[in-house]
Amino acid sequence: MGQFINLVIVLSLSLSFCLLPDTTSAQLRQNYYAKTCPNVENIVRAAVNKKFSQTFVTVPATIRLFFHDCFVQGCDASIIIASSGGNTAEKDHPDNLSLAGDGFDTVIKAKEAVDAVPSCKNKVSCADILAMATRDVIALAGGPSYAVELGRLDGLSSKASSVNGKLPQPSFNLNRLNSLFAANGLTQTDMIALSAAHTVGFSHCSKFSKRIYSFSKQNAVDPTLNKAYATQLQQMCPRNVNPLIAINMDPNTPRKFDNVYYKNLQQGKGLFTSDQVLFTDPRSKPTVNAWATSSQAFNKAFITAITKLGRVGVKTGKNGNIRKNCAAFN
Repeated sequence: MGQFINLVIVLSLSLSFCLLPDTTSAQLRQNYYAKTCPNVENIVRAAVNKKFSQTFVTVPATIRLFFHDCFVQGCDASIIIASSGGNTAEKDHPDNLSLAGDGFDTVIKAKEAVDAVPSCKNKVSCADILAMATRDVIALAGGPSYAVELGRLDGLSSKASSVNGKLPQPSFNLNRLNSLFAANGLTQTDMIALSAAHTVGFSHCSKFSKRIYSFSKQNAVDPTLNKAYATQLQQMCPRNVNPLIAINMDPNTPRKFDNVYYKNLQQGKGLFTSDQVLFTDPRSKPTVNAWATSSQAFNKAFITAITKLGRVGVKTGKNGNIRKNCAAFN
């Protein structure tokens, strides 16, 4: 009888855990700062607009910063922490060295603007400011606007070693992309939508040089690359190119957040293997074709995907705090 009662208790506990909401996404909500800092979104937007007016790089830099942050330890602004003492922080991992400083600067300037309002001072997390800034730069570049969920706390650790194996690489095939995104609760559809962030921004030649010079024993150039585009890339990125030289990810509308990314893939103009594989693999090709013909369908899918991305690994309670300085722990 005692064993039966224990079994019932175990089963009922298991059921209650199954019925509990996801605490991370449950904590996130729109208008989270309605009482503590009601004007926060306008304050952040104004700071982002000012930074955007100074350089377009603000757009891709902020988007990439958000993605790299969420995929490593969750969306907790640990990517912004500066290395100090004996600690090498996330931002100094080789996979993050190409992150443009304008993304970091956007968040830091927005945080300063928020904290300049006495009632808001030290009330808004850097993680939430990064999420808001990402939404704002996407809209500034012509992409879809959306209501951003807020309520993240800032992380309490940032180590370069935690980045290992967490970020997608330019050489990844569909299986590896799907596996990495699935580990963060994101579907193949989400992955294809988020990949369109490559519709803005730039890449250094070293990230794709193998595709245009030493692809395989049979082909110097990756045969999935559009031939004219490959020649153009070789002209912009000669073999002994200055490693600081960077070229646009989207050769057609590099300053517009749009579905031209998918049209480029249809023409063999995906800069990375991880871009072009979305069209060459029959499992993802139908989605690419659908979004190449419908910006409305793409925008809807992108909003769903980036909202889900913003819920990854959110810190709550004692697992986080609100940093006074985004680049340093309290």
